[in-house]
Amino acid sequence: MMNQEASLEVTPTWAVAGVCCILIFLALIIEHALHRLTLLLERRKRKTLNQALNHVKAELRNLGFMSLLLTVAEQPISKICVPASLGDSFLPCKDAAPPGRFVEEQACQEKGRVSLVSSVGTQQLQILIIVLAVFHILSCLGTLVLGEAKMKKWKAWEEETSTLEYQLSNDPRRFKLTRETSFGQRHLKIWSNHHLFLWIVCFFRQFTDSVSKADYFSLRRGFVAVHFSQDCKFDFRKFLQRSLDKDFAVVVSISSWIWICAVFLIFFNAYGFYSHYWLPFVPLVILLVIGTKLEVIITTMCLKSSNQAIVVPGTISVELENSNFWFAQPRLLLHLVQFILIQNSFQLAFFTWAWYNFGVRSCFHREVADIILSFGTGVLVQFLCAYVTLPLYALVTQMGSSMKETIFTDEVMEGLKSWKKRARKNLANQRSVSSDTFLPRPYTWRTDEASSSCSRAPGKPEFRYPSRRVELLEVQRVVEEVIQHGANNMPNDGEVSFGLWR
Repeated sequence: MMNQEASLEVTPTWAVAGVCCILIFLALIIEHALHRLTLLLERRKRKTLNQALNHVKAELRNLGFMSLLLTVAEQPISKICVPASLGDSFLPCKDAAPPGRFVEEQACQEKGRVSLVSSVGTQQLQILIIVLAVFHILSCLGTLVLGEAKMKKWKAWEEETSTLEYQLSNDPRRFKLTRETSFGQRHLKIWSNHHLFLWIVCFFRQFTDSVSKADYFSLRRGFVAVHFSQDCKFDFRKFLQRSLDKDFAVVVSISSWIWICAVFLIFFNAYGFYSHYWLPFVPLVILLVIGTKLEVIITTMCLKSSNQAIVVPGTISVELENSNFWFAQPRLLLHLVQFILIQNSFQLAFFTWAWYNFGVRSCFHREVADIILSFGTGVLVQFLCAYVTLPLYALVTQMGSSMKETIFTDEVMEGLKSWKKRARKNLANQRSVSSDTFLPRPYTWRTDEASSSCSRAPGKPEFRYPSRRVELLEVQRVVEEVIQHGANNMPNDGEVSFGLWR
């Protein structure tokens, strides 16, 4: 007589209650930890990182739903029957046992067929989803920690810009030859004018000194010279921190096209495609190409500046333009980085899943070289992407033709969005008025506005949002003045203050 596993009908209630208690306890710990992390980010005013955390939560919910659906549909999926010849095709291992050696569903066995995915296969797929969720979290944490480490290094450089030594060495009243500046000495070499040699040198540069102090100072000077006045004390590092947080919120989310790529990667995991030889190198090659391109952009900007002037005041000031990027689209590189991180997480998760289910020396990884190739490449890609490429992207993409919205703080962005929403609402109300009315209606406080103003603390200056077209034009004028000339009268710590509007 065939032995069957015990169901809940014959399982002690204390055992079921104990398991449920442990699961509930772990779930509450995770929920409390996420809540504390959200409060910590709010206290540090890292709203963009909170958005990234919400993206991660959403992806974990999606993976949880997938696992739940597999649990519910385990029996129905195993009862889907396919011909034995079809079930023996596209196997991941060459010497895998044929389907006939395993116990199949009785309905399929009676028809001489095999299950589409057996119950055991469905359970293993559930484990793969859980492992993928764990590695997605670890990848996000690793990216965040390594990015913060790079920002701390740049913070010391930013503090150096306020020293007397830096101001004397970059005094615009002191003229220097372009090649004698620190930025020129780094990039204006014999190989700089040869396209092939330029790419080779920039390829190896990302492994040693991807961003030097001279690069940071020159790119900072070019950005400040375009968007602010000459004497502006702008905290460029804080601006880069907000930009890196914004980019992090993008790369941690799993878009629909990345899910499609993941399905194709699973399909090409069959034996005949030899994916274990070339698949680990796909994210590594793309990552190295992106890093090399970003290094080439820095050198190209230095070359263009040197061709325009042999002698420069203070130091080289680069020009900002989108034509330095592929298809004049800087954001294209960010989506490639997003694909690299997700694909790398999937690769490490698959390696761990195969190790857990089939052992270290399974048909997926027979040789020691296969293990080193899969695991070592994944760790290398994670480190290079989080510590080198992503911060380098956050720095170089500021050299585009347009200014990013992260130059404003989150509070300012919320105010601008509120003005935009209110302006649209007022325009819609004005269009609903009779066509013979041309003069704008006087602005009046509504009941909700009056109640909100009354609820304010006494003595606090009242903030009135602009509504009419004249006021909106005035807002636009003040924004332009603050960005271009407003920094002459007040120090700036990386945040544009809109106190003039109050």
